Amino acid sequence: MSTFTFNTAASIKFGAGMLSQLGQAVREKNCQSALLITDPGMMNTGIVSRAIGVLESAGVEVALFSEVEADPPESVIYAARDLALSQEAHCIVGIGGGSSLDVAKLVAVLALGQENLADMYGVENTKGPRLPLILVPTTAGTGSEVTMVSIVTTGKSEKMGVVSPVILPDIALLDPELTLDLPPHITAATGIDAMVHAIEAYTSVSKNNNPISRQLATQALTLMGASIEQVMLNGKNLAARSDMLLGSMLAGQAFANSPVAAVHALAYPIGGHYKVPHGLSNALVLPHVLRFNAVTASQPYAELAPYAFPEMAGMKSQAAAAMFADKMAALSERCGLETSLREVGIEREALPMLARDAMNQSRLLVNNPREVTERDALAIYESAW
Repeated sequence: MSTFTFNTAASIKFGAGMLSQLGQAVREKNCQSALLITDPGMMNTGIVSRAIGVLESAGVEVALFSEVEADPPESVIYAARDLALSQEAHCIVGIGGGSSLDVAKLVAVLALGQENLADMYGVENTKGPRLPLILVPTTAGTGSEVTMVSIVTTGKSEKMGVVSPVILPDIALLDPELTLDLPPHITAATGIDAMVHAIEAYTSVSKNNNPISRQLATQALTLMGASIEQVMLNGKNLAARSDMLLGSMLAGQAFANSPVAAVHALAYPIGGHYKVPHGLSNALVLPHVLRFNAVTASQPYAELAPYAFPEMAGMKSQAAAAMFADKMAALSERCGLETSLREVGIEREALPMLARDAMNQSRLLVNNPREVTERDALAIYESAW
């Protein structure tokens, strides 16, 4: 067996009603004050006010930053950092989807004033220390609460990643009740996103692809494959919501250590230029990347497919890989997601630009089971259009 490294959150607290333990979790880190980072949409849900109440009941002084944007630009991160500094926050709490959690991770480092964001981009360029960090996801999608990755929009549309175990949280606090009121489209997009994480983690050709990540990926797909359509039919199904949240977290642990590849590389320009939500961007290109990869690497997809679709057990690799792509495409459609780039307002004339930008994601493309050239990327976008 080859050598590998596996990192994840120091502590995971999972269960219905777990938000009530947030104050205790902050106190466990010996913090008397906290900066709570979230987004405007979360402010309308009641979750943030509940979290503030729990913190204040535990004697924690709370400052609030609620201006996180999807695909957060550097300006948002700097604004949150400045508030943390001015309030002399002892602890950072992130509540929301992946963007809010990603901002919280970076602010926990930047609030100590010892590192610059520009120097943190890339793999293991963040050295620490950081403030205590607690992350509370409200979607079953990104797995950001257990990943050592934070994605930032730099300039107009390009995305850069900060990848370091330093930004793993001290506590990931997961409460499936917080996902009960997720709108159907967000439920679908984030759910498919989490399944993509599991698929790419399992099939990654990264040198750090490891048996722990592969086991987590298969368990994640088992849980989410059996529950995603249940939550689409009944968003109040707590058991199915719990399986989705747990599956998302497991997939996050998997891809945090066996990194994602071409699906994400081709999704980033879509989100960067057209503000398409990240999960939907992944869903739009996923089946086309799977078909492209299966030409030379069908076996991993054949192994993985029955975990999401048990009826595929025993199929031979080439046929199974092709059917897996078709079934993932059909699943997205049944969940009500757009299925083509034109449906989200992308002009055919823009595809060459997207292909050029995708080539900038070399950190991800090197993990893909099949080499992707700019011509290949354009062909994939054309098939998705």
